[in-house]
Amino acid sequence: MTTDIENIAVIYEDNHIIAVNKRAGDIVQGDKTGDTPLSEIVKAYLKKKYSKPGEVFLGVVHRLDRPTTGVVIFAKTSKALARLNAMFADKTAVEKTYWAMVEGSPEAQATLTHYLTRNTEQNKSRAHIKEVPNSKKAVLTYKKLRQLDHYSLLEITLLTGRHHQIRAQLAAVGCFIKGDLKYGARRSNADGSIHLHARRLRFLHPVKKEMVEIIADVPEDGLWQSI
Repeated sequence: MTTDIENIAVIYEDNHIIAVNKRAGDIVQGDKTGDTPLSEIVKAYLKKKYSKPGEVFLGVVHRLDRPTTGVVIFAKTSKALARLNAMFADKTAVEKTYWAMVEGSPEAQATLTHYLTRNTEQNKSRAHIKEVPNSKKAVLTYKKLRQLDHYSLLEITLLTGRHHQIRAQLAAVGCFIKGDLKYGARRSNADGSIHLHARRLRFLHPVKKEMVEIIADVPEDGLWQSI
């Protein structure tokens, strides 16, 4: 887990936004655990880098689950935050691509449509084939990039953004993400991670009005590196 500003992996930065490659175990924003969130660590990084005497502004635009890795962007100005929040909320000019290592050998490509209900006590979502009370429609597409001995590498494009959407939808069709014990994996990973990685984020720059594509390297573990 990231413990200090020397360990964060900055993969993009300009005057308006900063993107980091989140490691498993980091929380993006503060929660009931009381652990130092990535947002505060990035603020400390910026304060030191630019020798800022006062408070550093940093806005949280989106989140990744704690055991997930990959691209996370933050806004460095209030203008950028407002515009990015609007884009992410209505899914305009934002493309999210994930990689996942899943058990077994799923079909080469598919579109998954489910209706998700959320159990806040268990911090878990359940995927239903048909609409049920208090459910939200969830849609993703995937294609298989690589077939390994025991796992398949899937590239996933999110068409909606729901709580634990990828984890719940893949589990519903028997594609359990490696290490994701909560959603049916056979065993957990030793470091508490799951093999779900926010690989690419493509979005309209909130100020420059040009498309930006940010790609995050996969973690340095044996299975990821085997691809």
